[in-house]
Amino acid sequence: MNNRIDIDLLLANANKENRKKTLGLFDLSILGIGAIIGTGILVLTGIVAATDAGPGVIHSFLIAAVASGLIGLCYAELTTSIPNSGSAYVYAWASVGQTVGFFAGWTLLGVYITTTATVANGWSGYVRSFMHEFGVDIPTAWLTSPFNGGIINLPAVIMILLVTFILTRGTSESKKLNNFLVLVKIAIIVLFVVVGFADIDKTNYSPFLPYGVKGVFAGASTVFFAFLGFDALATSAEEVKDVQKTLPRAIIISLLVATALYIVVSLVMTGVMKYDQLNVPEAMSFVLLSKGHNVVAQIISAGAILGIIAVVLAFIYASANITMSMSRGGFLPKKLATINDKTGSPNKALWLIGIIAAVCAGLLDIKNLAIFANVGSLLVFFLISLMVILLRRQRPDLNRPFKVPFGYVIPILSMIVCAFLLFNLPLNAWMNYAGWLVIGLVMYLAYSVRHIDSEQKES
Repeated sequence: MNNRIDIDLLLANANKENRKKTLGLFDLSILGIGAIIGTGILVLTGIVAATDAGPGVIHSFLIAAVASGLIGLCYAELTTSIPNSGSAYVYAWASVGQTVGFFAGWTLLGVYITTTATVANGWSGYVRSFMHEFGVDIPTAWLTSPFNGGIINLPAVIMILLVTFILTRGTSESKKLNNFLVLVKIAIIVLFVVVGFADIDKTNYSPFLPYGVKGVFAGASTVFFAFLGFDALATSAEEVKDVQKTLPRAIIISLLVATALYIVVSLVMTGVMKYDQLNVPEAMSFVLLSKGHNVVAQIISAGAILGIIAVVLAFIYASANITMSMSRGGFLPKKLATINDKTGSPNKALWLIGIIAAVCAGLLDIKNLAIFANVGSLLVFFLISLMVILLRRQRPDLNRPFKVPFGYVIPILSMIVCAFLLFNLPLNAWMNYAGWLVIGLVMYLAYSVRHIDSEQKES
């Protein structure tokens, strides 16, 4: 039995224009940049330099960026051919079948939710550090989950719920906030580079590869987490103006800008301070404080508090779009696909995702939950690359406004890179991912299989 959804039906649904086309190239590029340069540049850069790659962390970012670029091109072909907000879930359903489609969507939901919760936890750390400088100490019990001896990570919960509320006011309102937050984040990164550049000591670059080539690749597998944000662009296809041209351009612009910022920050950071001293989450402000730039360090901490909110906004937005798309297909309850008449936003989906992410951020041991994000995302990206090949064979007649160049070379290279990075991930990451799949299997068997066909006909 062929349980793939009819692509022509998907295209007809996309052309109904139920949602306002409010996102232009600038908005979409800023959304992608904001999601990519979140915790990666503010948190991961120093930690990966200290524990994996040393100053050679710039090579780790380049490898991850090349991998993301290959995947980004594959995404661009699929999103412009099938401009639907379901991302990998829809492409898998159309090219492989409903079971793979469900688990692709379920995997993305898990990745986005745990990433949101992890980012919110890192945000709480910046808030605590920032408030401490003003003589206000937030009790540890209200910053720590019960699994780590606390009561709840209250700032993380409040921030996620506040961002969710803002998103329910509509895309046009939330994009203004997102654009502002991302510009603030870029500003503090530029400030760090300008101030820190004068303190660079070239001797700190030696040895450049203290952990060898193996460390560089281990670092690449870790920092790949930092590039997950570009996938959020694919979930916004239904709200993009001139999607066939805007979306692929935004994906490439986001990756280029983010990679340049990562490399410059890494060079300055490892030049100002020896790599083995950078194993701290607030490395940018830590480096400046070590050189006596106290005021600038405080400004950067304040900017980080604002900037990280943009990451949470992007991932909740993307999660809600996938939830809405899956509910349209009958995989999840249909009410989650409801669009608010006044704001044009999927408020039921937004609140569901926001509340789940807030609970995870406030009460669970996020460190263990979040490490499966790389497994899930790399598996989805492997599928994305494979689906480019499958859809070309299945539907050669499909209109492809953007087509990945060089035939099948780039999709195949993308699959190889994803497989290589997957083999570099630890066993416990795979175990956590398997646990999420079991929960998904229960949902699929208990609800989805009884609703997919009837909903598909109505879609």
